[in-house]
Amino acid sequence: MIHIDQLSKSFNRKPALSDVSLTIPSGQIYGLLGPNGAGKTTLIRIMNQILKADQGIIQVDGKLLSANHWKDFGYLPEERGLYKSMSVSDTLVFLARLRGLTKYDAQESVRFWLEKFEISSWAKTKIEALSKGMAQKVQFIAAVVHQPNYLILDEPLSGFDPINVELILSELKSMKAEGKTIILSTHNMKSVEEICDHVALLHKSKLIAEGKVHALREKTINGEFIVRFSGNMIALANALWTEFELIDTKEIGENRFQIVVRQRGERTFEELASNLMGKLKLEAIEKRLPSMQEVFLELIAKEEMNNEE
Repeated sequence: MIHIDQLSKSFNRKPALSDVSLTIPSGQIYGLLGPNGAGKTTLIRIMNQILKADQGIIQVDGKLLSANHWKDFGYLPEERGLYKSMSVSDTLVFLARLRGLTKYDAQESVRFWLEKFEISSWAKTKIEALSKGMAQKVQFIAAVVHQPNYLILDEPLSGFDPINVELILSELKSMKAEGKTIILSTHNMKSVEEICDHVALLHKSKLIAEGKVHALREKTINGEFIVRFSGNMIALANALWTEFELIDTKEIGENRFQIVVRQRGERTFEELASNLMGKLKLEAIEKRLPSMQEVFLELIAKEEMNNEE
């Protein structure tokens, strides 16, 4: 695992990280969330040994982070950078060799990844001739070509169309299944919900929340329920009366609806079910988990209120 203990970093006396401590479990996909300027990229650059922390330590599998770990990490920066005058194959072989692979192993690994991403026909094409999406694929391959145990991705999905987003997400899931540890910095909340096991939320250089994705969503539950039923909206209004507030309605078939309701006061799940039974033909009723976007915004709003106090 990666253990970060009391990490701090400032630029011109302005804090970018303030006493951040967290643990990234092995074999998991760990999301780093936060608004622009929260400190995510600074943390990533320290982990990649591009920057040095002002104070604090990082341990990798119980050992202090050092140059010996260089080969164990793969890095996809938010600001992409490839050698435009080089061919795809030459660029990837060069970058793989920088990470410690022999020439033969680098060539074999590049061949494997180009075939996997179905872009072997572009091997001799210069980087400058690639579309943005194709260059993104090459940049991703550059991060994984040396088979790192730890993969750090800064906004990996930006610039990809929906098909290639699914391709990358599928690859990340496969790498996790192989035991790789993946650190994912992203604004794409849908991908956080879909693939991240744990998340940390940074705001104004500080860590304000950390935990399993499901646990954070459970913690932010706001008394809303999803109900699917057959019947009519008049019967629904009579069933809800003034005890539950109707938030959203969607017709999903002939006289079939899916609604979102919010409890008022201390009303319970059982009371909602009891109100609806006999008046409507219930198909399903469940608590609505807030999205990670909602969790994200609520935690930041609470932090801002605390700072004002």
